[in-house]
Amino acid sequence: MTRRGERNVRDISVFSGSAHPELAAEVCAHLGVPLSPTRVSRFANDCLEVQLQANCRERDVFLIQPLVKPVQEHLVELLLMCDAARGASAARISVVMPHYSYARSDKKDAPRISLGGRLVADLMVAAGASRVLTMTLHSPQVHGFFSVPVDHLHARRELAAHFRRYDLSRTTVVSPDLGNAKEAAAFARMIGAQVAAGAKQRYADDRVSISSVIGEVTDRDVIVLDDEIAKGSTVLELLDRLRELGPRSIRVACTHGLFADGALKRIGEQPDVLEIVCTNTVPVPEEERTEKLRILTVAPALAEAVRRIHNGESVSALFDAPRSE
Repeated sequence: MTRRGERNVRDISVFSGSAHPELAAEVCAHLGVPLSPTRVSRFANDCLEVQLQANCRERDVFLIQPLVKPVQEHLVELLLMCDAARGASAARISVVMPHYSYARSDKKDAPRISLGGRLVADLMVAAGASRVLTMTLHSPQVHGFFSVPVDHLHARRELAAHFRRYDLSRTTVVSPDLGNAKEAAAFARMIGAQVAAGAKQRYADDRVSISSVIGEVTDRDVIVLDDEIAKGSTVLELLDRLRELGPRSIRVACTHGLFADGALKRIGEQPDVLEIVCTNTVPVPEEERTEKLRILTVAPALAEAVRRIHNGESVSALFDAPRSE
């Protein structure tokens, strides 16, 4: 039943690209609306063509597509979806992008280097996006790269609900670096834990050094928390430093489980890692999963944010009080 002053969610059209249709279907199930079909085809010259196979005219259109491997294919697909919706006279086009991989390209840290985070944001707006809904950006300042409104969700509630099943009386949340320490501190407050951080220096995409861990971890239950895990080099380096300090137990958690180049297997093979926790912002292939992996769903949070965007309600209010179970 529609609440007074609330627009009917059936006035929206939701489409999914090929990056993560399972998450899109789950979001639609929580909204109580159908997932409208999308046809993606490829011409003989390797160019993509997208057709949105449901009415968009004067409708609130939501396009669900995380930028995951192959990122460039999924990015072009998303841009074509935006263009198709605009050409079909959509009233508003909201890009639901649970993972924005180009958020890593957020600063000029070398001469004549591209700034992909801003460029890709500009491309989305040029293609027709009028709003963006995303989750746990690698660098919060990327929010400002978009010239349209951005709703930036986090997965702290989902992660906190999972870890509250354990005894947290002697728990320390450890950020691999100082850059993620603020996020780790916020999560630690949610579960009533202490916080610590690694002193990290990155030399290359897959080569890092953590000289020390700042905070109390000896004889404590450690939750290593990062925004994303790609090749896993940072986590593995941090585990070496933690072992020198003698924690009681170790669990690893992140929002985006990219797990590139066998990272999930390498972390899972560490005998002192009891559990690896991530969310389903990124699809993890069944054949790559291990018995230590726990995948939490963010579909209810995304669905509620979509409903609030459609109704013109506050999305930030989602973080003001715990969601009911």
